[in-house]
Amino acid sequence: QVQLVESGGGLVQAGDSLRLSCAASGRTFSSYAIAWFRQAAGKEREFVTAISQFGRNTYYADSVKARFTISRDNAQNTVYLQMNSLKPEDTAVYYCAARFGATKSRSNEYTYWGQGTQVTVSS
Repeated sequence: QVQLVESGGGLVQAGDSLRLSCAASGRTFSSYAIAWFRQAAGKEREFVTAISQFGRNTYYADSVKARFTISRDNAQNTVYLQMNSLKPEDTAVYYCAARFGATKSRSNEYTYWGQGTQVTVSS
């Protein structure tokens, strides 16, 4: 069982940066791939980025590549999402999710979810 809690969201202006955190409970955190998804109002949840169990492999949606960076600290049971050069279209609720084993990009392949944190980017 893994419990996830996101934090770090807020209201920023276009071009600003934010760092989201996803804190996990459990003693086997390093067994789980972690992903960030986001859901804008009226839209479907979409994949943002994912990181493998020990951080060797990362994957990004084209829309955030070169602007967002995912990282993890297994000693702290935490995954981070550094978001730079934010755009209004990045406005969404951001969720972290965990799955045992390898990274995937589809939301239905993730077992555990956090409650989400709102990111709002004004123009």
